[in-house]
Amino acid sequence: MPSRTTLAATTAALIALAAPMAFAAPVPKPAAAQAAAWDTDRAAAAYTANPGAVTASGSENAASGPGAAADGNGTTRWSSDFTDNAWIRVDLGSVVRVSSVTLDWEAAYGKKYVLEVSRNGTDWTTFYTEDDGTGGSVTAHTYPQEVTGRYVRMRGIQRATPWGYSLYSFKVYGGEPAPASTIRTNLALNHPAYGDFYQHAGNSPAFVTDGGWPADLKADRSRWSSDWNASRWVGVDLGATSRIETVDLYWEAAYAVDYRVQVSDDNRTWRTVYQPSASEVAARRADVKSPGDAVGRHDTVQLPTPATGRYVRMLGVERRSFYNPAPATAQFGYSLYEFQVWGTGGSADAAYPALPKNPAGAYTTTFFDDFTGSGLDRGKWRVVRTGTEMNPVNGESQAYVDSADNIRTENGALILQSKYCKGCTRTPAGTFDFTSGRIDTNTRFDFTYGKVSARMKLPVGDGFWPAFWMLGSDVDNPDVSWPGSGETDIMENIGYGDWTSSALHGPGYSADGNIGKQQTYANGGRADQWHTYGVEWAPEGMTFTVDDRVVQTTSRSKLESTRGKWVFDHNQYVILNLALGGAYPAGWNKVTSPYWGLPQSSVDRVAQGGVRAEIDWVRVEQKK
Repeated sequence: MPSRTTLAATTAALIALAAPMAFAAPVPKPAAAQAAAWDTDRAAAAYTANPGAVTASGSENAASGPGAAADGNGTTRWSSDFTDNAWIRVDLGSVVRVSSVTLDWEAAYGKKYVLEVSRNGTDWTTFYTEDDGTGGSVTAHTYPQEVTGRYVRMRGIQRATPWGYSLYSFKVYGGEPAPASTIRTNLALNHPAYGDFYQHAGNSPAFVTDGGWPADLKADRSRWSSDWNASRWVGVDLGATSRIETVDLYWEAAYAVDYRVQVSDDNRTWRTVYQPSASEVAARRADVKSPGDAVGRHDTVQLPTPATGRYVRMLGVERRSFYNPAPATAQFGYSLYEFQVWGTGGSADAAYPALPKNPAGAYTTTFFDDFTGSGLDRGKWRVVRTGTEMNPVNGESQAYVDSADNIRTENGALILQSKYCKGCTRTPAGTFDFTSGRIDTNTRFDFTYGKVSARMKLPVGDGFWPAFWMLGSDVDNPDVSWPGSGETDIMENIGYGDWTSSALHGPGYSADGNIGKQQTYANGGRADQWHTYGVEWAPEGMTFTVDDRVVQTTSRSKLESTRGKWVFDHNQYVILNLALGGAYPAGWNKVTSPYWGLPQSSVDRVAQGGVRAEIDWVRVEQKK
């Protein structure tokens, strides 16, 4: 519910930086690191070498055997027999770090299915779970999971149609990790890569070690792309302590003007082993072009003295500037195609750490307020004021103020009420015609994981925007900010009586591109009746409910495989507010006057003093 600045500008800028062009093969590597080309469909390569490498539980007929999904022909297809538990698998011929799997479905697609990997063809590990498939083309990126194996399988759970599963293509991408070496080689090839923030799942850190880059250093393919912040990093785990001599960085046009190459023994404490000279930084800073004309660069960093360490990273200090078309200070993030680390040592056993699992145990209440006191309990809640704790957002019309007219307890409930007075409310952020209330638990109660719920009664009318939600506690850190902080919308309503929505916002899935669902009330219920809204927030995902009925389930695995970074592994705080107008209501009611998203009929309602949200109680339960 805070800043919902659209990412369209970001996307357009990145597209402008990366017009499609032909690709060239990477520079050949020493024999010890030689592998299939970085953009090779390993399933098709395995089938070409041995048609028996692709097998299935069964097929509808002889013409639709499993090989048809890996023959490189997008018009042929594998069609299973008519059972829910049908499967197709490919033997890649060697152990590969799988970077992604693409399924191109025919009309008979999977509603529920899993993607699995195995080293021996017997013991399988699930790395992607689809519980609400819609067919089409689905690409599941594996970052940041450890997905290495010789065999990859799609195993059906539930068909979407009465027929079997039907796949035009079953594509697998990845490569063999560089082994330990006593001769100079690229120790980073197909090794685990790490970073802080990135644009979306298609630009994760994993791309910097896949062994390839476009010859023109301009095309939008196989690259890590950070968010728009100067202090961002990307690095690689070599698997064992290594002697590091040279680092090669293949940049897209959005390269670092200034950066550090650093090494570490534990992925926490870093030692700088290289930085560009002042004259080099000045020359890079002076290279200002429009995004359409700009190209990348190849930096070969010969360390003055060979370094020793297991982890190597590039830490950005200053981003390149562009004419966009003006001013020259327009900047994006960092964009890196490939990160090579040349030396000796290393180990193919480098692995991504296991993702956290949901804890066992029972829930206990760690926060509760039923608003039965004589006023708001300020030991539990912070009152948020426009121009002080926050600035205006989303094009909303109200100022949040600290007044009993807008925030009070009444008959055992919290009242958030909106008021109207033309030009009456002056704040450090400007003058407003409306006032309303917003409170949160920031600095009072910030927490990680738990069940969060509230019983609420909402106003109905165009442009009334009550919300019950959470923000990452690091949202005010300029090195993080929104959406990197994460936002969990447990309940939002924009004045419609029959539905509310829930959503997650993070890098790669924010604003209008959020991961969200609408829910309509059971049994003819309405928003202006009492309902309980909740979310169970756990390490493996989020489950949203209305009156204990599940309305949205989002797993961490699916989110990171298809959308972007999971940023819900740190403290959040609870927020309750009542906004008026703004981007979300206007997107639905199309009102532009007298206020954006707020028609005159709703203004009249507010002026009459009858618009308020009521909250009976708020509860947080956690497993300790």
